[in-house]
Amino acid sequence: MGIDVTRSILIILICGICTYLERALPFVVFHGREVPAAVRYLGKVLPMAIMATLVIYCIKDISFTAPGTCLPYLIGIAVTALVHLWKRNNLLSIALGTAVYMVMVQLIFV
Repeated sequence: MGIDVTRSILIILICGICTYLERALPFVVFHGREVPAAVRYLGKVLPMAIMATLVIYCIKDISFTAPGTCLPYLIGIAVTALVHLWKRNNLLSIALGTAVYMVMVQLIFV
């Protein structure tokens, strides 16, 4: 059973509304008040925890016995980490690490 266009548009619309409400809720809840220390702490530690979780998820199935298989992953992770330490920009470091990985997988380690 396929999903028709109307149903697809409704799904996208509902997801967009939920995302907007989820992003706006903290501003509504904390409007005019100081943000609690626990929330500030989570704002500091969660981005790195999420990135670490994504790295572990990405490398969980790598076979380290075959250099051609694991080398692109390891170089991509190293580039991501070095760019992040250098520029402290999550988007830039993830984009460059992904680009390096994709170039290696598509052109070098074919």
